[in-house]
Amino acid sequence: MATTTGDDVEDLAAAAVRGLLRTAQQENPDRLVVIDHDDSDLGVLPAMLATGEPEAAVRAGTVLVPRLVKAAVPDGKTSAWDTGTVLITGGTGTLGGLVARHLVTTHGARDLVLASRGGDTARGAVELATELEALGARIRVAACDVADRAQLTALLDTIPALRSVVHTAGVVDDGVIGSMTADRVETVLRPKANAAWHLHELTRRLDLDAFVLFSSATGVLGSAGQGNYAAANAFLDALAVHRRAQGLPAVSVAWGLWEQRSGLTAHLSEQDVARMTSTGAVPLSDERGLELFDAACRSGEPTLVATPLHLRAVAATGTVPPVLSALAPAPPRRAAEAGDGGVALRQSLAEMSGAEQSQTVLGLVRGQVATVLRHPDPSAIDTARTFQEIGFDSLTAVELRNRLGATTGIRLAATAIFDYPTPVALAEHLLVGIVPETADPVAARLSELDKVAAMISAMAEDDTLREQLSSRMETIVAMWADLHRPERPGTVERDLESASLDDMFGIIDQELDGS
Repeated sequence: MATTTGDDVEDLAAAAVRGLLRTAQQENPDRLVVIDHDDSDLGVLPAMLATGEPEAAVRAGTVLVPRLVKAAVPDGKTSAWDTGTVLITGGTGTLGGLVARHLVTTHGARDLVLASRGGDTARGAVELATELEALGARIRVAACDVADRAQLTALLDTIPALRSVVHTAGVVDDGVIGSMTADRVETVLRPKANAAWHLHELTRRLDLDAFVLFSSATGVLGSAGQGNYAAANAFLDALAVHRRAQGLPAVSVAWGLWEQRSGLTAHLSEQDVARMTSTGAVPLSDERGLELFDAACRSGEPTLVATPLHLRAVAATGTVPPVLSALAPAPPRRAAEAGDGGVALRQSLAEMSGAEQSQTVLGLVRGQVATVLRHPDPSAIDTARTFQEIGFDSLTAVELRNRLGATTGIRLAATAIFDYPTPVALAEHLLVGIVPETADPVAARLSELDKVAAMISAMAEDDTLREQLSSRMETIVAMWADLHRPERPGTVERDLESASLDDMFGIIDQELDGS
């Protein structure tokens, strides 16, 4: 892990693992800590773990933590896109085509090779080439799997004047960490990370003006359900740092969500987009995205996050990721208290009857289900239906589990909605954890009597009330004595177990009415 400007990242595979772990942390809050250490002084680890930071580096006995900060306004020169040939991988895709148009119309690029696995058979490829040629550019659409070193080598041999590379290629195969297999990880790493490595190795002896990698904020922040994609993009970020340490041009731009759908985001539902925007993500317009592309290329930085964020919305979630803490304001008090580990909830439930406790916890679950599903009316959630029937998948299940964990302090298993398949069943499970059935009933009754004692103490200065209370308490004591005489009449049917606090107050009320 690079911790200062100019540091090299030699273990790129470890960088990919860190990306994977950042997603694992998103899916399993407060269970994983990632530490990159230099073996200088491991004695600092206990103190570091006590901070609650999810990730840190130890260098010469000093603990360093990652933070995103606003980048300086770039004042570097613009890449010379109008000289030589520009190779764009994923060039026939949505983002590749967007960049190609931008380079031609804004920067005067005149010679472009658009590489993709489908080549000119890819949807819209011929139309894109025709459009760009009409603007005066020479366009070649090449069928090439850039993750295949032999194919890429053959393609590069046909581009003698290569001066710039823009790597936009990539695919997704979303799923929670527990569902990941070697094949699913390979499917995503291959076109993103493997291809980037081949591009690096096969062009590092060329005199390039630009080497731009399209990364994703998932590699920096983690993203539930995208562990393989986070790993691939963390690799790209590390590769850019590695190239710069070698004196080679490189910038890895970690993008967020674009407004225009692409092959990477076409599968997202309106609910998925709403979930992302509710946590502060602001979709990028094409115009703004290309402005950030130009700024990144001029910045002189090896890695940048080009992800507009609604920082107040981030803070409003009550769980600002530490990496964003230098940017986002402190969360509102109410939002912060929502994640108090269930302390307030336990205190509230302790004062309720069993039926009230059940209804309260079920209401909590129903409310969180509605929030996760972006349903405007929690009362419309049928708590007897299974989670799958009401629209949950693996990603929404993770969000629900994390929300309930923050609110109740109960650590739920990843399979919670399958183990307890309805909101009712899950609420019953949570209630047992929050208010154990083994709670001491005598202690609970004594606690109630303590409240009565406190109330009586507050009334002691009122002579009239004191006389009335003395009489009533004598009545209660007499009732207690009558219940526990060795030989009591058969007409006495109640004992301590059936005499509730309500019964006692009922007697007091009757006496007051008769006085």
